[in-house]
Amino acid sequence: MPPASSLKPLRQRWDRLSLQWRVFVVNAVIVVVATAILAWTPVTVHRVATPNELVVLAIGVVLMLAVDLVLLRRAFDPLERLASAMRAVDPMRPGERAGSFAGASVEVRALAAALDRMLDRLEGERRESALRELAAQERERVRIARELHDEVGQMLTAIALRAERAAEQPLAQQRETLLDISQSALGSLEDVRRIGRELRPEALDDLGLDNAVTALCGRVDRQRGLRVRRSLDWRLPELAPEVELVIYRVAQEALTNVLRHSDATDVTVELAHSGDHVVLEVRDNGRGFSPDAEERGLRGMRERALVISASLDVRARAEGGTEVILRVPVGA
Repeated sequence: MPPASSLKPLRQRWDRLSLQWRVFVVNAVIVVVATAILAWTPVTVHRVATPNELVVLAIGVVLMLAVDLVLLRRAFDPLERLASAMRAVDPMRPGERAGSFAGASVEVRALAAALDRMLDRLEGERRESALRELAAQERERVRIARELHDEVGQMLTAIALRAERAAEQPLAQQRETLLDISQSALGSLEDVRRIGRELRPEALDDLGLDNAVTALCGRVDRQRGLRVRRSLDWRLPELAPEVELVIYRVAQEALTNVLRHSDATDVTVELAHSGDHVVLEVRDNGRGFSPDAEERGLRGMRERALVISASLDVRARAEGGTEVILRVPVGA
């Protein structure tokens, strides 16, 4: 038996071979060995083979195919192990990797490395997405807490103090004070309803997507000198509730960005059924698309679109301003 040191260069050359060349080498070895056996053994075959000769030929063919199968299974075994490793990967259990494929073909090692890189990227993106989701939830909670404290809480405190003072007033003055307190309580109730609408639009559940977008445009219209024009298709196909919510939230975020960052005076909101897609377009005449838009809600809009297999396109308009286009497959 040759020493291990002399086999090492052969092993290194074999490891560098591609899967195609490994299969070729296996088949070449089988053909060469079979040819040598036929050439050096005293086996003869007549022009019309006899039954005994046919038996010998059949045994030879079976042996060749069996050896070929064994060698090919050894060549393809790393590929099967890689497929098993890919099937065993569970996104809910991070840290799982393809493992070592030393001795496998170049293609299998490249696939294993690509799988590990893809898993690293997916786990990193999932962590970042989870962190962004937690940060968004905390920001929303802080905003709600601030509004409840600064608006509703202060208003209720004022109502309580005025009610205490009213109890000490003469009966003739109590009626006017109580009416004033009633108006303040109604104002607080409207603040609570506004906060509730921002958390979950009532019109979306009660009246549908078109009416919810109409109400959204109505609330934004005339704020900070902004004119909102709308063009809505009232014959939209039936959409799943989560799809309607994504369309509404993208429109809401786009209008919020227009109010905060674009300095626009005119914005158009269009919602239409085009072919096998529902298309939402929000166009403004503001300053145009800027590189820091990813930090202005665009990332959140892209993630929402990804959830329902929709495409989101945000770009600067040739005539000035920005347009946001959301294309939602009808079967999403």
